[in-house]
Amino acid sequence: MQVTETAIEPAYLSFKQVKKTYDQKTLVVKDFSLSVAKGEFITLLGPSGSGKSTVLMMLAGFESVTSGDISIDGVSITKTAPYNRNIGMVFQNYALFPHMTIAENLAYPLTIRKKSKSQIKERVNEYLGLIEMQDFGARYPGQLSGGQRQRVALARALIFDPSLVLMDEPLGALDKKLREQMQYEITRLHQTIGFTVIYVTHDQTEALSMSDRIAVFNAGVVQQCATPAELYERPSNAFVADFIGENNFIAGTVDQLEDQTAMVTVPTGEKVRAQAADGIAAGQQAKLSVRPEKLFILPTAHSYDNLMKAVFVTRHYVGDFIRYYFKLPDGSEINVKVLNDRSAPILTEGDAAEIVWQKNDCFAYPA
Repeated sequence: MQVTETAIEPAYLSFKQVKKTYDQKTLVVKDFSLSVAKGEFITLLGPSGSGKSTVLMMLAGFESVTSGDISIDGVSITKTAPYNRNIGMVFQNYALFPHMTIAENLAYPLTIRKKSKSQIKERVNEYLGLIEMQDFGARYPGQLSGGQRQRVALARALIFDPSLVLMDEPLGALDKKLREQMQYEITRLHQTIGFTVIYVTHDQTEALSMSDRIAVFNAGVVQQCATPAELYERPSNAFVADFIGENNFIAGTVDQLEDQTAMVTVPTGEKVRAQAADGIAAGQQAKLSVRPEKLFILPTAHSYDNLMKAVFVTRHYVGDFIRYYFKLPDGSEINVKVLNDRSAPILTEGDAAEIVWQKNDCFAYPA
C-alpha cells in the first residue's frame, strides 16, 4: 500500500510524480512525490535496491528523470546541469583531495566560485570552528581519523551555502562509536546552520535519531512518509512495521470491525483486539503486529487488553534489556523485551507463561 506523504507548505523542494526506468520496462522509482520545507531534514530509508539512492542521484543531476518534475524554490531543475544546481554532497568515501590541506579542501568550493581571498580565509576559519577542528587546517586528509575526514567533507559541502545538502550513506564506512558521534555532529550542525538535508541510509536507527521526517522505500514506492515517532508507533502497513524496529507477527482471521478496532481470531483460537489498518476487512486473513517492548509477562502492573498462553524457550542477555523467547501453542514464536532490572522475570525452559499487551500497541494488517 502506497501512502501519500503529508503536504508541506510552502514547499522548498518538490518532487512531482517522478519516475525512473533504465530499460523502458521496469520502473526503479514509481510516481515519487514529496514536498520538503526549507531547513527540513528528510531521510530516504529502505533496503538495497529500493530506489532511494536513485532518487538522490536524480536530485543531484547524476541520473536523468524519465518523467515527472523536480523543483527547488519553485524553479524546475529537471533539465539543469549538475554543476548549476547549487547542491552540496557528502559521500561515504569522503571524496577529499589528498594533496590539499584541510584548509585548502574547504577553500576549494569558494575558489571555483571566485570568492575573494579575504572572504575565503574568513569562511574557512568559521567552518573549521564549526566542526571543532581549528588546529587542523594545515594537516592533510591522510593525517586525520575517519570521523575527522567525514567532518571536513561535511564542512566542505556546506561552506558555499548550497540550496540543498545531499548525503549518500555518509557514515557507512565508520565503526559504531564513530557513527554515533557523527550522527550527533550532523544533527548539531543542522540545528546550528539550518540547511536543508536529503539523507539516504539503510540504517533505521540512524534515520530515527536524526530526521524530521522519513520516507520508507520498497520496490521503488514510498510506503510511508512521516515523523520518526509516527513511523515507529503507527506504521501504515506490514512492510513498514517489519522494517522499522523489531516486531512480532501473528497470523489470524478478522472476525469483525468496530470503530477502527479489529477482532482477530488467531490459530490457537484466542481472540485478539487490534487497531485496524487501512484495507483490512471482516473475513480477511490478517497479520497482527506488536513490538517486543510492548509485550508483558504476567504478573505485571501494566494494564492489558489481550492475553496469549505461551511456553518459555530461552532468553538472551543484551545488557540494558533481556529478550525472552516463547513458543505459542500453534508452534509459532514470539519474543518479549524486558528492561534489565529487578522486575525481570526468572523463567526455566518449558515454563508456562501468559503474554499480555494493549490493543493500541497492536495493528491488524491485510495478510
